[in-house]
Amino acid sequence: MDNGWEASAAAWIADMGEAGSDFSRRYVLDAPMLARVEQLSVGRALDVGCGEGRFCRMLLERGWDVTGIDPTRALLDEARKRDPTGRYLEGAAEALPFADGAFDLVVSYLSLIDMADMRAAIGEMVRALAPGGALLAANLNGFASSGGWVKDADGRRLYFTFDRYLEEHARWEEWRGIRILNHHRPLSAYLQAFLSHGLTLTWFDEPAPAADAPAQRAAEYRRAPWHCLMEWRKAA
Repeated sequence: MDNGWEASAAAWIADMGEAGSDFSRRYVLDAPMLARVEQLSVGRALDVGCGEGRFCRMLLERGWDVTGIDPTRALLDEARKRDPTGRYLEGAAEALPFADGAFDLVVSYLSLIDMADMRAAIGEMVRALAPGGALLAANLNGFASSGGWVKDADGRRLYFTFDRYLEEHARWEEWRGIRILNHHRPLSAYLQAFLSHGLTLTWFDEPAPAADAPAQRAAEYRRAPWHCLMEWRKAA
């Protein structure tokens, strides 16, 4: 099933890379994600759904031995271009080509919503995680993945509405030349999937924008925030 990623790769790279306009990563998620990483002992890390390799490079800068995996060849080509010595593999989260317990840290940075079989993918992440390891996930919250803003004739945001929250479903999202298929699930679906593998939730957050975030975007985000972060631990 086409999920739009190959056709959207060039627009994604232009819009969401280091020089792009990715508000979510730069002003909401990067700081708390890296703060959790910096509390861990450096080791072997896997970024599942690594895209153009942005977070892989951040982990590399902090001393981690990093592997990135993604099903979109065009994004992997860009990752290899930006980091020629890095390890970037083509593959699906639902069938990771790694041995059991191969990684001390597994990261899913806004990639769970792209996975058609989220439960199989989480099972594979847990399998590849070493005993005592951490699984760090940044995700779109269920209100955002099942809703959107109602605007007036001038484009001003009036209020946020959502529908079909408890019903798992997929829908196409489009912005600035990007058109991709996102999968909505309620928060309970994700929590139950992680808990079914015996993981322990050690951290949860719905972070506010950073102090240096663009004021208008930050104000809009605070009205209807769309991200949550989780850290899970595998029993030692």
